[in-house]
Amino acid sequence: ATACDSYVWNGKTYTTSGDYTYTTTAANGCDSIVTLHLTINNTQYAEVTATACDSYVWNGQTYTASGDYTYTTTATNGCDSIVTLHLTINATKYTEETVTACDSYTWNGETYTTSGDYVYTTVASNGCDSIITLHLTINVTKYTEETVTACDNYTWNGETYTESGEYTYTTTATNGCDSIVTLHLTINATKYAEETVT
Repeated sequence: ATACDSYVWNGKTYTTSGDYTYTTTAANGCDSIVTLHLTINNTQYAEVTATACDSYVWNGQTYTASGDYTYTTTATNGCDSIVTLHLTINATKYTEETVTACDSYTWNGETYTTSGDYVYTTVASNGCDSIITLHLTINVTKYTEETVTACDNYTWNGETYTESGEYTYTTTATNGCDSIVTLHLTINATKYAEETVT
């Protein structure tokens, strides 16, 4: 006989290969001696340790949670082959950032000049992807111009100017960015003349 792990014969369980005898009384009143030539094949056990990101496919099955899983097949000796998988699933990390900037914004070495959603992927401490989404709002600096001609002097934003030229004034616009106003100023001088008459 060949069996897996154990074999029951005449009420006794055998777990190792060998030759065993059983004696009883034959119908003729003499001993009946039976010899069992027994081969015991053992179930084969194996273990596999794996770490994966988000999911792991093993023997056609997809696993998404950490844990111990078993798979049973038939070994070459005809007995069970039981493999235990010790699985660790690490999750991809997702984070979001919301930023408002003026004119441009530099993020992870890249400069952005328009509003939008941008994605940056790196490797997290668990070895899986770390995916960061940037929700970016770009507000622009506001530029305006004024052209003025005045006599002798001109007062603008608390400053008095006596010479022609271009002058700038910077304040904060309603969008939180700079509002830059350029004044194109022409100063004409008052003319003085004298006459002497007798």
